[in-house]
Amino acid sequence: MSVPELGRLGFGAAGIGNLYRAMDDAVAAATVVAGWDAGIRYFDTAPHYGLGLSERRLGAFLASKPRGEFFISTKVGRILEPVANPAGARDGEGFDVPADTVRRWDPSESGIRRSIEDSLDRLGLDRIDIAYLHDPDVYDLSAGISQALPALEKLRDEGLIAAIGVGANSAETLAACIRGADLDLVMLAGRYTLLEQPAAADLLPLCIERGVGVVNVGVYNSGLLARPTVPENAMYNYALAPEPVLARARALAACCADFGVELPAAALQFAANHPAVRNVMVGATTAAQIRQTAQRMEADLPAELWTEMVSRGLLTEDLAHG
Repeated sequence: MSVPELGRLGFGAAGIGNLYRAMDDAVAAATVVAGWDAGIRYFDTAPHYGLGLSERRLGAFLASKPRGEFFISTKVGRILEPVANPAGARDGEGFDVPADTVRRWDPSESGIRRSIEDSLDRLGLDRIDIAYLHDPDVYDLSAGISQALPALEKLRDEGLIAAIGVGANSAETLAACIRGADLDLVMLAGRYTLLEQPAAADLLPLCIERGVGVVNVGVYNSGLLARPTVPENAMYNYALAPEPVLARARALAACCADFGVELPAAALQFAANHPAVRNVMVGATTAAQIRQTAQRMEADLPAELWTEMVSRGLLTEDLAHG
């Protein structure tokens, strides 16, 4: 299919699923409203995010908007199963929510169909636009390619989903999925950023060759590039950044500062400007944060910034396409 124009910036809804810390419903709603007011029309969620909380919160907002004015994606592969939780345990996978359900991997066609139906119930919508197979390499990549992706192709052929894809942290995983199925999109996490570009060698050229669009996520490398200056306790790949990585991030920040540019603005725009990339998806936990992100995406950056990064050995010339 022809993937619609998703806009340069998308709203990733993991944060409103209480990622790492609890958030009031009112704060979550205000954050999504601010994204909409900033012009964002593509929203991504998943059952995994807050054990369904992200889908419920996002759906509550989008239900008030004309259905033809936005795109929404969610993910399949993890089924949520209710469980008794008499002790009030909290989720053990990064979300501050009660562990009243468990995630179960189910790549079968029946599991994929059930996942979509459950997501529609939580969202309160009549359809989703894009379904991604979520992190198949975490469970069983072979089964994901041989079972889940054909099921998604079938749902697309039936007209129940407009576009299908795969989301993963591994460029190699996404390349294998593209070679194994007829995908419309991939959601690439953290593998094509201003800091590092391993996806540029194989995955992104393959996407261009096959006509597969890239939704680029994790473009701050777990927060390392999210501030104008890089603190000692900066995170990288969800852990404290090692010294060589900190040094590279600081060199990028210094180069940006020499041109009066904030590091996060350069990170956002670099991530958006590869010809394979259709959208940069960024999360937020406050209204101010998503407004600032939208402003940074539209900031006017000098072309000389990218050539200077090449001169300083921070980018290769073929990728200096800001």
